[in-house]
Amino acid sequence: MRSPQGFRNGETPSPHNRIPTPHFHNTVTLRKLKRFNSLILVFRVTAFTFSLASSVFMVTNSRGSGSPHWFDYDAFRFVFAANAIVALYSLFEMGVSVWEISTGSTLFPEILQVWFDFGHDQVFAYLLLSADSAGTAFAKTLRGTPTCTDSNSFCVQSDISVALGFAGFLFIGLSSLLSGFRVVCFIINGSRFHL
Repeated sequence: MRSPQGFRNGETPSPHNRIPTPHFHNTVTLRKLKRFNSLILVFRVTAFTFSLASSVFMVTNSRGSGSPHWFDYDAFRFVFAANAIVALYSLFEMGVSVWEISTGSTLFPEILQVWFDFGHDQVFAYLLLSADSAGTAFAKTLRGTPTCTDSNSFCVQSDISVALGFAGFLFIGLSSLLSGFRVVCFIINGSRFHL
């Protein structure tokens, strides 16, 4: 083992001689980490709730044989599919968050978990944003047609479904911000913890 004086004189440290330092967490730090992970869990539960509600509102948006059906319109099928996918993803991530809070470790290896969460949060947030934007544009176009004058409840329920999808986007976007923070902490500190 070389002395610290040798490092100051221009020698470069060898990665083979490094002694790994364990992460030390006191009780205050552990409470902060549990609070941070709980906040992520709250955002995931809320994203799940809004996405599931949006999917249910869209699926039940049929009044009978004479009324319009949601599956007849591509934009509404996209809204349903995107919200259903995000609801399933959020359900999985809720389980991962509960696992992390209860055990203190990640389900996957830490580097994989951090990038998995961030990447998927980004992809699904943009998926929801594009689906709900398409649904909004189509619902606005549908307002001027006889479809909405003959069956106003169909258009109102479609609007509610799209609005719930935007709320789901808001909360998965907040989850994405927090998972991005964890990625930055991992890059800087070598750990997903910021403390």
